[in-house]
Amino acid sequence: MLFFFFSISIFGKLYLEFRLVASDRRSWRILLFGMLNVICTACLLMWCNSTNSMALTAYTYLTIFDLFSLITCLISSWVAMKKPSQSYSFGFERFEVLAVFASTVLVQLGALFILKESVERFVKQPDIHTGRLLVGTFVALFFNLLTLLSVKNKPFSYVSEAASTSWLQEHVADLSRSLCGIIPGLSSVLLPRMNPFVLINLAGALALGITYMLIEINNYNSVDTASAVAIALMTFGTMYPMSVYSGKVLLQTTPSHVLGQLDKLLREVSTLDGVLEVRNEHFWTVGFGALAGSVHVRIRRDANEQMVLAHVTNRLHTLVSTLTVQIFKDDWIRPSLVAGPLPAGAISASEYGTHSGFPPLSSRHVEEMDPLTSTPAKPSSPPPEFSFNTPGRNIQPVVFPSAPPQRPYSMGLTYGASPYASMLNQGFSHPGTGLGLGGFRTSFNTVPQRYGSNPLPPQTSRMLYFLFYF
Repeated sequence: MLFFFFSISIFGKLYLEFRLVASDRRSWRILLFGMLNVICTACLLMWCNSTNSMALTAYTYLTIFDLFSLITCLISSWVAMKKPSQSYSFGFERFEVLAVFASTVLVQLGALFILKESVERFVKQPDIHTGRLLVGTFVALFFNLLTLLSVKNKPFSYVSEAASTSWLQEHVADLSRSLCGIIPGLSSVLLPRMNPFVLINLAGALALGITYMLIEINNYNSVDTASAVAIALMTFGTMYPMSVYSGKVLLQTTPSHVLGQLDKLLREVSTLDGVLEVRNEHFWTVGFGALAGSVHVRIRRDANEQMVLAHVTNRLHTLVSTLTVQIFKDDWIRPSLVAGPLPAGAISASEYGTHSGFPPLSSRHVEEMDPLTSTPAKPSSPPPEFSFNTPGRNIQPVVFPSAPPQRPYSMGLTYGASPYASMLNQGFSHPGTGLGLGGFRTSFNTVPQRYGSNPLPPQTSRMLYFLFYF
């Protein structure tokens, strides 16, 4: 029961979309040719059965391909009427690509079926009846050319021009140039390359005409099977480049013919005022002739974001119709002066805060510091989600104690380390005794004692007292 209601809902949606397409008068011609195509295909299939001709069957598959192309035209008209929605933010242009891909793949599968049947016929060749063979050839040729020239098929026209040249077009190109040298008026039709759909129809009709004459004159029934193989190979060779091109569009690859233009535009964007770097660029085709892309632009801290965004969009919009530009400013982080691991006995940053009363540095700030240089370092990648850490905003303040430190009254010496030691040892120092032999320590010293441990022997203290006193 659930499946029944589900199927009803699907057919109801299809009916509503069909009414939307049928409301346009330009779609009536496509529907008319579609009904004529169904009638013509049914007649040709009956004649294929009566003549027992595999070559005529292979040629009839081109008429079935015309029916697929008409369905693609209806889908193209439907896509033009639909607007982007929340589910399909880029529009419905990919339905056209999917229709072209499915049509070309189905015709290639039909060509493979013809090849399989032809191999079986080479083993046991049946007799061919030529009564309706020539009539069927002319009917199919007339209707195929009438459909191709009367109905404007935008998706297949674009694919036939953008896809690579088929082997049949390459072989006919030399003959076309020679013929256009004799008759210049044919250059608009035959050059630079002939329409692949018109070419495959003319080549198939020519093969069927030769088959009819050889069977009528010499009763060569095996020629029909050879012609079927030739038509199937020409069909497969014509449709294969279109399948490859539409498949690459479905895989969201960057078109090869626009790579040079994109590189040029990106170089121009990188030279704009305020732009430091252009990275993470990605461009792909949404539909036939519709290019989409996204790019990240790193700018100076004093640059105007809206101005840079306007210039970047203006440069890339000439080629990329749907563009997303992410602007983020350069972020500088203050590094630490300590390079490498601390020596034995030295106090780390967190430990120093514990001993000195200063607030300890968090592990996050320690990890972000660059240990190799004292100059500001640029991060290799933007912060996640472009949430900027402004320098100084998240750094904890360092508060120095206002009360003077206690002096070592037991010895009567001056406070702290000697000026020569403080000059040679750039770092923090702690209150020490005497010359600081037991308590003066920095991150560059290797003294193993800690403050308050291992005091000087009494004899040494008295000796130093007398030396400095007298």
